[in-house]
Amino acid sequence: MRESNPSAITVRKLDHAGNLVTHYQGQVVSRNVNSIVLEARWQRDRLALPYVVLERGDRLIEYFFADRWYSIFEIHAGTDDRLKGWYCNFSRPAVFEDDALSAVDLALDLFVFPNGEVLLLDEDEFDALNLERADPEAWRQVLTAVADVRAMVAARHAPFDRVQDRPV
Repeated sequence: MRESNPSAITVRKLDHAGNLVTHYQGQVVSRNVNSIVLEARWQRDRLALPYVVLERGDRLIEYFFADRWYSIFEIHAGTDDRLKGWYCNFSRPAVFEDDALSAVDLALDLFVFPNGEVLLLDEDEFDALNLERADPEAWRQVLTAVADVRAMVAARHAPFDRVQDRPV
């Protein structure tokens, strides 16, 4: 991946219909025609999810792809940089601009614990999109992407090469 000078980029997360859900800034770590890696900080209040707690200041390394149906967020504690896990968001391929990127979220998510355990999330929300009928190609792409990410975790391919084989 070609390294580039750090610069700010705006990330726009869109819902399945293309409506803006949130936006934030990250620093470009590297960029090429098909991928952008960013570093960002969690800027919101504490968010306690059943599988991970996000705290203001947590460091995220974010991987976006123009040719894949997912993005990966590697989460580190802001206090001691301890790896908390990876949040994988299944979406349409990201659209890159000079100073921004957009990703259309397709509801299904996956969390990978530091020990490599995988938890599939939001299946009901994904099913409610009715992509199997409304957009069968997108539905197939997302299911393929889930299998691809699971295979990356099992094989310890980057960024999952930092999986620690010990209990959570």
